[in-house]
Amino acid sequence: MTRILAAAFGAALTCLLPLATRAAPLVAKVDISAQSMTVIYNGQITYQWPVSTARNGKYTPRGTWSAKWLSRNHRSSLYDNAPMPFAIFFNGNYAIHGTNQISRLGRPASAGCVRLHPEHAAVLFGLTQQVGKQNMRVVIQN
Repeated sequence: MTRILAAAFGAALTCLLPLATRAAPLVAKVDISAQSMTVIYNGQITYQWPVSTARNGKYTPRGTWSAKWLSRNHRSSLYDNAPMPFAIFFNGNYAIHGTNQISRLGRPASAGCVRLHPEHAAVLFGLTQQVGKQNMRVVIQN
């Protein structure tokens, strides 16, 4: 019975996801209002992590993108050389990346990027490398 319920839940969830999301083997879905990321790998919810998106006066873009480029040890050229480990750039200068401000995760704190715990960013970075940038989607919603 539990297997049947799990299969039904998975099928219902798949129907609710945008088509672009269902087609990708790896999806990082960011919920700005909840300050959380759900990672969907091969159609299964695999991880759920707290994030920090844009603080007051800044903006995190909404929409769906594929990963454009990866940078394992990135430093910001816009914000005082701030460390951005395991950066996955998806829209211009916007990226998902690790942060050293772990205590601020779960509430808005960034200049617009999506910040993760560095260990979580490393996992997502590795999965993105595994499936390929073109097979990774970033979905950001309110």
